[in-house]
Amino acid sequence: MTAPVRVLLAEDEPLIRAGVRAVLAADPGIEIVAEAADGAEAVELARRHRPDVAVLDIRMPRLDGLAATAEIRRLLPEVAVVILTTFGEDAYISRAVDGGATGFLLKSGDPRELVAGIRAAAEGAAYLSPRVAKRVLDAMGRTVRASKAADRVAVLTARERDVLTLVGEGMSNADIANRLGLVEGTVKTHVSAILTRLGVRNRVQAAILAYEAGMVG
Repeated sequence: MTAPVRVLLAEDEPLIRAGVRAVLAADPGIEIVAEAADGAEAVELARRHRPDVAVLDIRMPRLDGLAATAEIRRLLPEVAVVILTTFGEDAYISRAVDGGATGFLLKSGDPRELVAGIRAAAEGAAYLSPRVAKRVLDAMGRTVRASKAADRVAVLTARERDVLTLVGEGMSNADIANRLGLVEGTVKTHVSAILTRLGVRNRVQAAILAYEAGMVG
């Protein structure tokens, strides 16, 4: 039996935190190991419990979710971070990506997206909620327009383009391997090469570039 995904939930609004907790508790494949009401507490609990995924609100007291993301990723690079956002927080997205966040989910989104996003993050995939993907592109795409993105992607081999497309769709290395008939180690090598050739730092930035280049609908 597969072990459940261990989740740290950080949200300062008790009502929202209770709602997210209820959604996650209903899934037997997810276990909430700790809850925090501010960013500093989230960092401390992440160090103590070492969850698979930390789900962080952006606006929190003492230490906001962006600073907490960067600190958790610095201290515990194996912990994936998913950001809970709203349509009014587009300006924070680039900072979240720079800090190492691997997923973006809307607080007002479908509960199934929350579960899917957490599972994807736990598997090492970059997850952009369908409704927030365009907002991410609008926020990040100010310096990377579609034509430039297409030029950058053109340096990739055909196989690397296939892999990048699936990264853009939020697939993990294991999922990509199954889809393309490759071994997972080969996919990992392709992903590393893609990040290097495109000059991006992580899978989220690669996924954004795939969207900008029109490789993902």
